[in-house]
Amino acid sequence: MRGTDEASGSLFSYVDLEERVPERHPLRLIRRIVNDALASLDAEFAALYTDFGRPSIAPERLIRASLLQLLFSIRSERQLMEQMDYNLLFRWFVGLGIDEPVWVPTVFTRNRDRLLTTDMSRKLMAAILAHPEVRPLLSDEHFSVDGTLVKAWAYMKSFQPKNSAPPPHDDDPGGPPLPADATSANTEPQPQQTETQPMPDTPRQIRNAEVNFRGQKRSNATHTSVTDPDARLYKKAPGAAATLCFMGHTLMENRNGLVVQADLTHADGHGERKAALEMINRHSPGSTRRLTLGADKGYDSAEFIAALRRMVVTPHVAQKARYSAIDGR
Repeated sequence: MRGTDEASGSLFSYVDLEERVPERHPLRLIRRIVNDALASLDAEFAALYTDFGRPSIAPERLIRASLLQLLFSIRSERQLMEQMDYNLLFRWFVGLGIDEPVWVPTVFTRNRDRLLTTDMSRKLMAAILAHPEVRPLLSDEHFSVDGTLVKAWAYMKSFQPKNSAPPPHDDDPGGPPLPADATSANTEPQPQQTETQPMPDTPRQIRNAEVNFRGQKRSNATHTSVTDPDARLYKKAPGAAATLCFMGHTLMENRNGLVVQADLTHADGHGERKAALEMINRHSPGSTRRLTLGADKGYDSAEFIAALRRMVVTPHVAQKARYSAIDGR
C-alpha cells in the first residue's frame, strides 16, 4: 500500500538529541575527551569572568563550537551559526537544546576572540594531550616540524608606504564634478534659461580602480598594510608571487602524526626555524633525553642545527645540495 505524502504539524514534539547521534559516531569520543579537558580548566575559566554583569556565552560552548568549525571546515562564523540552527548533531556537540536560539555571529566572534586571546587555547591543547586516552598515542622522543603560509585578510592595495596619508575609501565613488561656471568667482545671478539645458556628460566614477605595481619597489621595511599592520609581504618559493600573509607552524609527534604544538608568527625567512626552537622548548622544557626532529630543506641552517644539538635534539633534516649544515653524523 502506498503511503501518503502529507505534512501535518504536531502540536507537541519530544526530541532527545542524545538518541539522534549514533553510538559509533566519532564525535562522541571527541566530545568526551574535550569535556574532560574543559572540566579540568574550570578554575581557569572562573578567573577570567567577573561575578556581576550580563552573562556571556559559556566558554565551554564557545570552544566546542570553534572545534566544530575546524573539524568540518566551515569557512565563516555566519555559516557556523546557520548550520547550528538546523543541524541536530552540531547542537548536541555544543550543548544547545533543541529549543535554544543560536547566537548572533558578531556576538559569538567577539566572545570567542576575547576568550582565546587569554592563552586559553594553549591550556586547552595541553589538557587534551594529557588526557588518559590521548597520552598513550603520543611519542615523547620523535617529532617533525613544518610551516606554511596563512593568507592575511588584507588586499595588496592596502600595502602603502609608511608615514603616508591613508588612501581614500574605495566604497566612496564621489559626486559628479561641478560645472566650470559654478567654480568661478562670479556670483552674479544668471538670467533664467527658457529652454531646458542638457545634463552634462560626467565620466563614470570607478569605485575600485585597478593598480599596476610593475616596476615599483615595495618591501616590509618601507611599506605596511593599513588594514592589517601585522601582515608581511612574503613568498616561500623563488618563482611564486609575494602576498600579504602570516606563517603558521606545527610540531607533530611521529607515532600517530598528532599535532602537539602550534604557533603563528610574522612571515619572514627566519620564522620557521625560530618557531621550531620555541615549540620544542615549550613541549619539552629542559629535557636531557635524546630527541629527534625531522624537517625539510628549509630548516638546513648552521645556526638552527647548532641550536638543536645544544638542546640534545638530533636533527633529521633534509640536506641542501650545497652548503648543508648536516655532517656525516
